[in-house]
Amino acid sequence: MTDEQLLRYARQILLPGFGYEGQQRLLDARVLVVGLGGLGSPVAMYLAAAGLGRLVLADADVVDLSNLQRQILHTTDRVGLAKVDSARRTLAALNPDVRIEGVEERLSAANLPALLDGVDLVVDGSDNFATRFAVNAACFAAGVPLVSGAAIRGEGQVAVFSGRRGGPCYDCLYPRDGREEETCAANGVLAPLVGIIGSIQASEALKVLTGLGEPLFGRLLLVDALTMDCRRLTLSPDPHCPVCAARG
Repeated sequence: MTDEQLLRYARQILLPGFGYEGQQRLLDARVLVVGLGGLGSPVAMYLAAAGLGRLVLADADVVDLSNLQRQILHTTDRVGLAKVDSARRTLAALNPDVRIEGVEERLSAANLPALLDGVDLVVDGSDNFATRFAVNAACFAAGVPLVSGAAIRGEGQVAVFSGRRGGPCYDCLYPRDGREEETCAANGVLAPLVGIIGSIQASEALKVLTGLGEPLFGRLLLVDALTMDCRRLTLSPDPHCPVCAARG
């Protein structure tokens, strides 16, 4: 670490259980952030600010005026710009040391395996079941930890999955039963809620990468921003899960 890096990251290096070793782990890490919207915005910004070495940013969309109420990576003058390019500008200004790789395409079972090569952790901030299921399956196939988040109306959730056989995984939590999908476009979302959930996701990512504290492995944190009630549930693995079930 350079003297400038030691100064930049001094406040977290001072954390008990973090230290120089934890900071070096971050500097050496490579993380895939799926989605650069309401959740991906605070995730990417906090990981960059904390000194993550390499960020892979995946989003196929462009910035829309309706995004700006909650997607704090983006600005009014970037409406119409690819979200990946907008994010790159924001993060480069925040911390020029972070190396950024942009993926301007929709993620699927076809392209995820290559993207996960060399990735230490995935943070999923996508807004649809198809992407979440594909990311979950790819993470367990590659043995990569996954920090999953979602938010709608005034409610949000975060869970962390180990990527190891035996689960639980996202498919255990939400079986693929053709459930109707709710969207922020149809139901609305409280702007600071995505900041809360995304910040929790970033915190969990830092914990997993550095060994700090106790990540939410196999647990689901539920947050109601309208009442500020929080609940934490233990998730049970599905022994018949097609993604994570242990096989003899």
